[in-house]
Amino acid sequence: METNTHTAALEILHRVFGYTAFRGSQGDIVGHVADGGDALVLMPTGGGKSLCYQIPALLRHGCGVVISPLIALMQDQVDALTQLGVKAAYLNSTLDWQQVQEVERRVLCGDLDLLYVAPERLLTDRCLSLLDKLEEDKRLALFAIDEAHCVSQWGHDFRPEYLQLSALHNRYPDVPRIALTATADTATREEMRVRLGLTEARVFVASFDRPNIRYLIVEKDNPRKQLLGFLANHKGEAGIVYCLSRKKVEETAAWLTSQGIPALPYHAGLPAEVRADNQRTFLREEGITMVATIAFGMGIDKPDVRFVAHLDLPKSLEAYYQETGRAGRDGEPAEAWMAYGLQDVVLQRSRIEDSVAPEEQKRLEAQKLNALLAYAESPRCRRVVLLDYFGEASEPCNNCDVCLTPPELWDGTVAAQKALSVVYRTGQRFGVVHLIDVLRGKVSDKVKQWGHDALPTFGVGADLDDGAWRAVFRQLVAGGMLTADLAEHGAMKLTDAARPVLKGEQTLQMRRHVARKGGSSSKSRSERAPTKLDDMTLEDQSLFEDLRQWRAATAKEQGVPAYVILHDKTLKELAEERPTTRDQLMNISGMGTAKLERYGDDLLGIIRAA
Repeated sequence: METNTHTAALEILHRVFGYTAFRGSQGDIVGHVADGGDALVLMPTGGGKSLCYQIPALLRHGCGVVISPLIALMQDQVDALTQLGVKAAYLNSTLDWQQVQEVERRVLCGDLDLLYVAPERLLTDRCLSLLDKLEEDKRLALFAIDEAHCVSQWGHDFRPEYLQLSALHNRYPDVPRIALTATADTATREEMRVRLGLTEARVFVASFDRPNIRYLIVEKDNPRKQLLGFLANHKGEAGIVYCLSRKKVEETAAWLTSQGIPALPYHAGLPAEVRADNQRTFLREEGITMVATIAFGMGIDKPDVRFVAHLDLPKSLEAYYQETGRAGRDGEPAEAWMAYGLQDVVLQRSRIEDSVAPEEQKRLEAQKLNALLAYAESPRCRRVVLLDYFGEASEPCNNCDVCLTPPELWDGTVAAQKALSVVYRTGQRFGVVHLIDVLRGKVSDKVKQWGHDALPTFGVGADLDDGAWRAVFRQLVAGGMLTADLAEHGAMKLTDAARPVLKGEQTLQMRRHVARKGGSSSKSRSERAPTKLDDMTLEDQSLFEDLRQWRAATAKEQGVPAYVILHDKTLKELAEERPTTRDQLMNISGMGTAKLERYGDDLLGIIRAA
């Protein structure tokens, strides 16, 4: 970055956004784009991607155009920028004709620094004509393509309109472009470069580590009870619970509400106005739990999500990383919790096998699922395994369940041979419940009916309980030695990978099953992730709550989410530092000049009264 650009960028960072220094590679990206270069940016959620195009747009002459696939996110971004004194607006389907004309007028008369546009609108003749006029006057500052992984045709967020965005370079070759995403494996990264016409762009890859997130995986036992135990440590906090089916989303939301936890459902099958209302409530009110399918979350800009819980297995490690990454965007402690069982593995494998996708795509999806299963079953630090998948080396984190409570490993070779043998000897026609009955020597009606009490494998597994055998079968399915046929009610079938184990040519290390009392995963204060209040004095906590109440009232009055006024991190710093002058206020992280002018007197009054 040129010295002049760097100085100007830091000045805007402090004056407008209230920060004194860039994080990680932010400064390099800002300088590269501000000086006219193209960039592809891979940065984790909460890593500060928005600043990477907002500051260059303010540094360059004219208006920056941001392509975003999410209407709700556009509105939040514009609300937040307006609070900072930045002239920003959006063009999307929520505006009426008069509002559209007003935004276009502001664009043409130079009254906007940033314009957010939905991809389908950007490519209309009317919008392109508007951009042509800006380009004629050399007033197109840059193009920012947010959520750039939407261009990946095999990704779960694929948006066909993104494939046409490469046309921007042909039409406006002198305007710098920056494409940004929070997740991408090597294949998706290359797909973005090619499909967006960014093969010559400089690629910036930030660390994918989110050290403030604690990763926890529990063996499914009584998932609702386990979820309730987990949520007991997050009372009054915002979070997301992901489920695979729409029906489960609605049932779980209703059940949580009945348990005294304010919860709302979100899935693609709900009427658009219900989805919009629920999303708005989640963003603008404190302590709401959103129960959702993967239809919810991409680009959700809420920084104070304190937990993400999965009641079902996601589709891949990328999906898991992206979904859990919606927690703790403010850098404060957060938790990612997942309940995982054999049925999850069976359902995801059958989803891939039964899909009408090309064989190549099925193979790729199966590989991605295998990587996720390896993560769930691994005895190594969760963070080490997760970051290794994205090509990043790391050390054990001491902030995941494996580091905090290391699993016990045992030689499960003989148990695996018994399990595989019972599958074979019963004709590969039965599910796990029946197979465990045979192994443990239980003479059930079904066992007697099929004569399985006369098999050599009957009773050979009496040394392990039901839970331990379920863990063995789950690990064999996860390891690809067994597969379940849903058409035959989950009948277990051997794969070629089972042969070396049965023949004694391969040994297996397994995680030992640990029975949980009552299925609860609630933790004492010392075991759970620390919260933003744990290291504050009681006096500071009291002032923090006063500031939160003021923020909530101010946000309600203005009709914006509370975090748009000030982040929790800023309130915490205010409560601990207790500034008494406007100059001292300006040194608080997140306090720019516009917020100082708007809220300075109120904040100083609250602090003095405390």
